Amino acid sequence: MNNSPLKSITIVGGGSTGWMTALYLSKLYNHSSNIIDIRLIESKEIGIIGVGEATVHSLRFFFAAMGLDENELLRETNATLKTGILFRNWMKAVDGKMHEYFHPFEQQKPSGKIDNASAWILNNQINESNSTPFAEATSLSFSLMQNNLSPKTQYLNQYQGIVPYGYHLDATLMAAFLKRKATQAGVEHVEANVTDVLVNDGNITEVVTDLGSFKSDIFIDCTGFKGLLIQSLKNDNWQSFETELPCNKAVAMQREYLPHQLPRAYTTATALSHGWAWEIDLTNRQGTGYVYDGNSLTREQAEAELKAYLGDEQEIIRTVHLDMKIGCRREFWVGNCIAMGLAGGFIEPLESTGLHLINLGARLLATHLTSSNPSQAIRTSYNTAMNGLYTDLRQFIVLHYCLTDRDENEF
Repeated sequence: MNNSPLKSITIVGGGSTGWMTALYLSKLYNHSSNIIDIRLIESKEIGIIGVGEATVHSLRFFFAAMGLDENELLRETNATLKTGILFRNWMKAVDGKMHEYFHPFEQQKPSGKIDNASAWILNNQINESNSTPFAEATSLSFSLMQNNLSPKTQYLNQYQGIVPYGYHLDATLMAAFLKRKATQAGVEHVEANVTDVLVNDGNITEVVTDLGSFKSDIFIDCTGFKGLLIQSLKNDNWQSFETELPCNKAVAMQREYLPHQLPRAYTTATALSHGWAWEIDLTNRQGTGYVYDGNSLTREQAEAELKAYLGDEQEIIRTVHLDMKIGCRREFWVGNCIAMGLAGGFIEPLESTGLHLINLGARLLATHLTSSNPSQAIRTSYNTAMNGLYTDLRQFIVLHYCLTDRDENEF
């Protein structure tokens, strides 16, 4: 095995995945000098999906570790802060009232000598008429959500809050923001169209573009569902989750605010007939959409149902239909190529985990990538860890469906 130092990394594909990965690796490897050449190749002709606009709270730590100014981040991406997710209509209505429950980011902590979670369970066993939601009894975030209050004040330091918080942000603007920061950190940006991927002995030797060929020690595939690079090395490498998670399509809409309408500091996920609708409030507009089972609804039916749910008071700026591959690679790292983001896998964004998985994937890669030709044991370790993350997340998302008591249709 060749243990020569790692000298070059080529990332193919931009967007949030490519630029998050490029910035992280550049800050990690080249914080004092340009030890490793990091290059990102992206095409002007391939747009960014850019509808996944909510994050979990761990993205704060990624942005902080990258040395990004939080105020600049919020300003440049039209971002708002997020205390959690309000799930609506996932259970049958009670006395004509739509069922709701709130999932905050904060962990349940004892209050003094009292364990609030245990106290809530005991109270429910003793008093069957107790209607206090679990989140209200155990979480400050619930009160912030109910009153639409921010999880941080102007007196707190950057990335610090009263409670843990995530973000609602414009994914296209975030990619542009990270691109600027990454190129300032020394990442080479190449705008070109990939025309071929050359492979020899289980490794990528060159990526051929309309501007020339590029060689590299390591290639990172950020080409989305297409998986252009990883597919060139292993094309029977996909495990589908659609048997358990059949929602494989989405229709996304951007809407104008009504006069005096305020952004909400939480995401909503409302169950509909064959999936669920998200609502995400930015500073300048709302992002909404319907994740649904494409085997049960046509695009036209899904769009009509989403419009009926949203109502017609707010002007629709843009509508996009998306096809999704639900599942992940059996091997995220094959030869000298690592699949990141959608190229590696995707699980419906019910808990806003897309950017979280990119963050974890990049961090795990950095701990494993120590030479220009890592051993099979290192690749296996990375693949095992990534498969574990996707398996855990798949089971977590499936749990949301298992717990519902709605039975009005086969879905």
